[in-house]
Amino acid sequence: MAKENKVSEKNLTAVEQRPKLSVDLIKKFAGEVQNEFNKIAWPDRKHTMASTGVVVVLVTILSLYLATVDLLLGKLIGAVLR
Repeated sequence: MAKENKVSEKNLTAVEQRPKLSVDLIKKFAGEVQNEFNKIAWPDRKHTMASTGVVVVLVTILSLYLATVDLLLGKLIGAVLR
């Protein structure tokens, strides 16, 4: 009989083998999430503002470049098609 139980346990799918959802598992998961959040090194306000400034400047430069290229290629293609 013991051999039959071992054989039948091996035939279970992965869904059937996973533990059932319970309040204890949820509490354990929430505790692990809290521990991981405590390990995060959050940047200070000065660093965040500096990084945001760099991103805004680079996006502005890139958008001006793309607008210029689009305008020039549009005029060039318009001239060729006439």
